[in-house]
Amino acid sequence: MLHLLRAAALALLAACLAPVAAAQAAYPQKRVTLVTHSSPGGGSDVFVRELARHLGPVLGVNFAVENVTGGSGAKAMAMVARGKPDGSVFYVTTPTYIQTTLLSKPDVGYTALEPVAIVFEDPEVVFTRAQAPFQSLAEVIEHARRNPGKARWGAANPTSLERIALERMARKMNVKVPVVPHEGGGDLMINVLNGTLDIGVGEVEELKGQLQAGKLRILGVLSDKRMPLLPQVPTAREQGVDVVVRKFRGLAAPKGVAPQAVQALEAGLRKVLATPDYRKSYTESNLVPLLLGHEEALRFTNEAAAEIGQTFRELGITK
Repeated sequence: MLHLLRAAALALLAACLAPVAAAQAAYPQKRVTLVTHSSPGGGSDVFVRELARHLGPVLGVNFAVENVTGGSGAKAMAMVARGKPDGSVFYVTTPTYIQTTLLSKPDVGYTALEPVAIVFEDPEVVFTRAQAPFQSLAEVIEHARRNPGKARWGAANPTSLERIALERMARKMNVKVPVVPHEGGGDLMINVLNGTLDIGVGEVEELKGQLQAGKLRILGVLSDKRMPLLPQVPTAREQGVDVVVRKFRGLAAPKGVAPQAVQALEAGLRKVLATPDYRKSYTESNLVPLLLGHEEALRFTNEAAAEIGQTFRELGITK
């Protein structure tokens, strides 16, 4: 019993001191570059610009977002890996940077970076243009089955989690459909809107403008449960398609990143996630807070890499 009381007392003391420590931890840089592989308007681009808008005043930092497209994230990873580990540059992480490494084996992969935080889980949805004849995933699959060679599905880039999800969906439903890759979610959405593609996979945040304008329709959610803000949209599983995707959004730094920067960043993220304005913003974007600090982020990333590697082997993509 004594050790339980001592543990409780220490926990209470830590909770009382945490706000003071966070307040004293000044961020070591005044200007920070956030590098994303996403094209402007893509999911990662939208996420990081909104995060920077709210996090900047909390940390007293001027954030600059830089879009480094090409190589499915390889160019962006290489740029950040060459940066100074002083907290002045971060890479905006998604499962894509793991997939690019496992598939393309670039000179600089995800292991050359140091995960410092996982901020959100970002549910993926399957969408089509509003004028399309499809009202469900079953109708999309039936169209592909009855029209071999004519159906076209789209994903953000060649090694993206979205593309793998569509490849899995095609395999599970026993249909042959080309999955067309793009450099980012913005390019993908254009090709769904103009009818070049039957469906695409993306996040609600990057689709929000076109959804509000009535130009896109969401057909299914690739999560294990429905989204709170879209309770009328069934999951893929509910529609007989056993595909679940877990997409995360976080930050990684050059190896050996300064502990002061890591600690101050984590404190700032915890604070900004609790602010009413940012909570309203990410809730409306259907982002699910999943704040993991430095050590947890590293462990999470390694587990995600093992899971993605297993999926690739099951699909016959890698040996």
